[in-house]
Amino acid sequence: MNLVFDFGAVLFTWQPAQLLLQTFPRQVASPEAARQLAHQVFGHPDWHAFDCGLLEPDMVIERIAERLDLPLASVRQLVHGIGVRLVPMPDTLALLQQLRVRRLAGQGVTGLYYLSNMPVLYARALEAGHDFLQWFDGGIFSGDVKLIKPDPAIYRLLQSRYALEPASTLFVDDLKGNVQQARLLGWQGIHFESPRQLQTELALSGLL
Repeated sequence: MNLVFDFGAVLFTWQPAQLLLQTFPRQVASPEAARQLAHQVFGHPDWHAFDCGLLEPDMVIERIAERLDLPLASVRQLVHGIGVRLVPMPDTLALLQQLRVRRLAGQGVTGLYYLSNMPVLYARALEAGHDFLQWFDGGIFSGDVKLIKPDPAIYRLLQSRYALEPASTLFVDDLKGNVQQARLLGWQGIHFESPRQLQTELALSGLL
């Protein structure tokens, strides 16, 4: 079975509301306000274009600041600081290590891959900062290919690039819509909710 990981909020921490509370303490007065602002920042087409490699960092910074009336310097700090804030989630990383060991022993997992919506700026930061990414047999960052999940084209690209058999490919993502799209293409899918839940489902699948 090939196993495909999403990165943000699965293998690397991603807490956008908390990030905005820290970056804009004067503009964000409550956790609910932070959640609303997170949607306005990260759920907007501008950010999707940034994810997709179609918008450069300076442009997305200017657009966010203007559209939401936020301090330009703070938005710049936010955008350029995200790469170092994407830190490995210890429990999921431990699961990845177990999967790697089993793969090396010829048990369960036949290939490890990633499929992540990630701007080029952060993709390069992750590659430079985390040696364990070499455990993967390959993968795709959205910013490198000008496609983002849940566009079926990015799944098909991963599938063709690494000759993955859909029925023998299991995709793990924290967003239900992304998992649903994988299933529509014939992949198996796990909606990630916690490392413990993932461990249980991987064990039921015979991968752990």
